[in-house]
Amino acid sequence: MTEQDFILKTYNSNIENGSVKWASPSNIALVKYWGKKKHQIPENPSISFTLSDCKTITEITYTKKQEKGFSFDIYFEGEKHEAFKPKIQTFFERIEIYMPFLKDYHFKIETSNTFPHSSGIASSASGMSAIALCLMSIENKLSVNKSDSEASQDYFNQKASFLARLGSGSACRSIEGELVVWGKNESMVDSSDLYGVKFEGDVHANFNNYQDTILLVDKGEKQVSSTVGHQLMYGHPFAQERFGQAHVNLAKLKAILASGDLNEFIKIVESEALTLHAMMMTSMPYFILMKPNTLEIINKIWAFREKTDSKVCFTLDAGANVHVLYPENEKETVLEFIKKDLTKYCQNEHFICDQIGQGANQIQL
Repeated sequence: MTEQDFILKTYNSNIENGSVKWASPSNIALVKYWGKKKHQIPENPSISFTLSDCKTITEITYTKKQEKGFSFDIYFEGEKHEAFKPKIQTFFERIEIYMPFLKDYHFKIETSNTFPHSSGIASSASGMSAIALCLMSIENKLSVNKSDSEASQDYFNQKASFLARLGSGSACRSIEGELVVWGKNESMVDSSDLYGVKFEGDVHANFNNYQDTILLVDKGEKQVSSTVGHQLMYGHPFAQERFGQAHVNLAKLKAILASGDLNEFIKIVESEALTLHAMMMTSMPYFILMKPNTLEIINKIWAFREKTDSKVCFTLDAGANVHVLYPENEKETVLEFIKKDLTKYCQNEHFICDQIGQGANQIQL
C-alpha cells in the first residue's frame, strides 16, 4: 500500500449527522521506536504488545455544517479540554487529503481513559488510534460504494493505523493485537513504515496471555514529551548505531517469540528499555526520565529474579513508570512480590494489572 491508496476520492456529503464510538488500547513496545523522519516515518522498526484494559474510549458525533473549515470540540473525562485542540488541529491538517469530508462536519469528540493521562502509559497511542478508528467508521458511513469500503477489514485496519500514525507514531500499533510491528525491516516481509501490521510469525505458548503490571512511580506530566524526545535523535552521536541495533534486536526477538526462550526475551526487552533511556541521557540537551524509585524497582526485580529463577522482567516507556512483564503461570507469585516489595515505590502505592490484548473494538450505540 502507498499513501495514494488511502485517499478517499468520492463520498456522500448529504448525510446530516451521526455518532460512532471505539475503544482502543495502549501498547508497550518491546523493541523501541525512538527517532523519526518527516511525516511521522520511523527511523527504526519496533514491535509491541497490545494491552487489554489500558485503553481510551472515544465517541465522535458529527453534524453537517455550511461553512468550510475544521470545526471540533473535544471533551476529556466529561470536561471541555481546550489544551488538546492544537494537537487535533494538526492531526486534521495532516489527514485532510485522505479524508476530505473533515471540513464538511462539526465534530464533538468525547474521550476518556481507563488509566492516568500523560503518565507514561502511551495515552497518545490509545487516544489517537481511537480517533482514527472513529473517523474510519464515519468514512464507511459516507462511502458511496459500500461494497468497496466495507469489503476489506484489512484495508480498514491499515488505513486506521496509517491515520493514527500521523497523530502519534506509536498509535499505529494500537489498532490490532496481540503483537504489532511498525517500520520496514528485513525480518518481516509485510512490514511497513506507513502503518503497523500484525506479527504473523510463530508465537510460543509461553507468551499466551502475557502479563503487564504497570507500576505508577510518577502519575504527573512527563518531563519531556515524546515529540521533543524524538527530535533529540537528530544529530545524536549514537543515533545510527541505535537504529541498527533495533533491526538486529527485532530479528532476534522474532526467533525468541517462536522458541519461547524467556531468558533471551528478558535480555532483549530490558536492554531495549535501558537503551531508550540511555539515548535520552546522552542527547543534547540531556534528560534523566527515570526517578529514584524507578531504579529501586529495577534492582528489586533483578534481585527477585536471581533468587527465585522467575522469568519476570521490566520495560520502560519514555518516563518513570515501570512495566513489569511476566508469564501467566507466574501471575500469583509475581503479584505477591509486587504487592509486598514494589508498591511502596509507587505513587500512592498505585499499580495497574493488565495483559496482552486483541486490539481495538467498536462500541455499538
